[in-house]
Amino acid sequence: MKRHADNKKGAATGPSQRQLRAGELIRHALVEILREEELQDEALHNISVTVSEVRMSPDLKHAVCFVEPLGAGLTGEDTTEVIKGLNRVSKFLRGRLGRSIDMKFTPDLKFIHDESFGTAAYMDKLFLDPKVQQDTRRLSDVLDEDED
Repeated sequence: MKRHADNKKGAATGPSQRQLRAGELIRHALVEILREEELQDEALHNISVTVSEVRMSPDLKHAVCFVEPLGAGLTGEDTTEVIKGLNRVSKFLRGRLGRSIDMKFTPDLKFIHDESFGTAAYMDKLFLDPKVQQDTRRLSDVLDEDED
């Protein structure tokens, strides 16, 4: 008799609780390391980096870190250079990470630009559009009439 009869083979499932916990542990540790360490890569000088999410592989040996570089006047090319710089110093960061977390293996780190910040800015811009505001006002007027 199968133990998990309701799980279909090949069905997409989300990350396990273990992966989520490990990802958050690594995210918090990376934030501290990036805040305290002076990284030697030229692309990372005077740049703050936000680590928004860390996704772990099922075996917890690989971590994909979603980051957003912060700084006045950063262009798309600058952002790309910062991501490349983080990937160049990933071995150093992995070594520092190994000293600050208590896991059996210290995962390999791969840094990717987090596009969700740009998507959120685009959504804010859409909500400020007069046509969209007109539609939301109409909806709120209808809801107010229903309450009377």
